Amino acid sequence: MPNPAVAVLDIGSNSIKVLVARRAGTGELEVLLTRSLDARISAGISTAAPRLSEAGIARGLAAVRELQVAAQAFSPVATAIVATSAVRDAANGADFCAQVNAVSGFPVRTLSGETEARIIGRGLTADVALAHLQNFYVFDLGGGSLECLAFQQRAIAQAVSLQLGCVRLTEKFVADTNAPFSGADEAAVARHVAGELAAAQFRFDLPERIAVATGGTVATMRAMIGAATGLRAEATPARVSFAQARTLLEKVAPLTLAARRQVPGLPPARADVFPTALATLLAVAEAGKFSEFHHSFHNLRYGLAAELLSQFDT
Repeated sequence: MPNPAVAVLDIGSNSIKVLVARRAGTGELEVLLTRSLDARISAGISTAAPRLSEAGIARGLAAVRELQVAAQAFSPVATAIVATSAVRDAANGADFCAQVNAVSGFPVRTLSGETEARIIGRGLTADVALAHLQNFYVFDLGGGSLECLAFQQRAIAQAVSLQLGCVRLTEKFVADTNAPFSGADEAAVARHVAGELAAAQFRFDLPERIAVATGGTVATMRAMIGAATGLRAEATPARVSFAQARTLLEKVAPLTLAARRQVPGLPPARADVFPTALATLLAVAEAGKFSEFHHSFHNLRYGLAAELLSQFDT
């Protein structure tokens, strides 16, 4: 009889994602389903007193319903629904969670930034492609926040969550998302990212300069790189260099939003925030003196799935 499956729904600021997984015979996570829907519930997240809009709530609830139906096809024995930056910061976040509970039948766990970072770390250590790494940094860039971790001998030595998500920073620093992303826009984002990292006292003091990145931005970078050569994102090299990130920004920054939406590999729903996201990762690379990012798909959902499956391990 196959091992039991579990489902995780992750309500992020920019997208809502599902993962259905079970324990393989080798003990590793076996992915049965992974899917993401752009819902952008976080519009207005950069305001002093953010609230989820009625339209954002409607998009979020529709995405949860659709993804839950997809997950149910695998008969999961346990389901977890979590919410992150946009919901925890919103004045009406609890109301939204109650509505998700009503449509799904499951309570929503709103994660603190610190808990989110810790669970992302657990997900990363489940990635066999990273099993050889001992001392490394992890950066998970979402729409509302950036989680920063440092692993020393594969144990978390630092973990902070910063309000540096690409939706938040686009609202804060880009006056007109329909226009090209200017050098002044990039400079403003870069200064802010560097300042926030310094204020959080995040240390770049590991003996090795290895950075792992998760989240939609690096996945999109790989999709764009693959589109140029006819490859799926998963078939492209998992290491994305600083130079490649800079080249992609130089490609999309001069374009209007309408033109960015036509770029192969760049999801139209992300085209407005993608230049800011690239500028953010480049600023992180500058701060840490990283020449490349190792991309991993193993992020928050994988950590949560590992937690759920541990209840059924014998």
